[in-house]
Order: sequence, then structure tokens, then C-alpha cells
Amino acid sequence: MSKSMLDYTKSVLKRVSFDVSLFCKELEKACKVLLPYEIEELASWLSKFIEEKPELQHSLLLIKN
Repeated sequence: MSKSMLDYTKSVLKRVSFDVSLFCKELEKACKVLLPYEIEELASWLSKFIEEKPELQHSLLLIKN
């Protein structure tokens, strides 16, 4: 079974979450290639993922635009 682009994006974001700048770049790239419903799902996942990472809070703004 192949991984979806959304799953791939989540795994990349998890791996780069130590670097805010890199995280935001990867998030911006993902928003260009994901379908609208995938972006909604990613936004939901992201809000949970960054609860414990205050330095990444502003990244939610990237996904809303």
C-alpha cells in the first residue's frame, strides 16, 4: 500500500519540527501540492501536533492562507 501525499507530508513535518524555518518551508510546499480536503485534514492534525510546540504556533497561519 502506498503512502498518501498527506501521510508523507506529516512524516516530513514531524522530522523537521526541530527547525521552525524548515518546518514552515515544508508546510508551504505541502499546501501547494495537497488537495483542498487534504489541507483541511493537515490543518486539523497540525493544530494537535503543535500543542506542545509553542514555537510552531504561527505555522497555522500559513495553512489558513
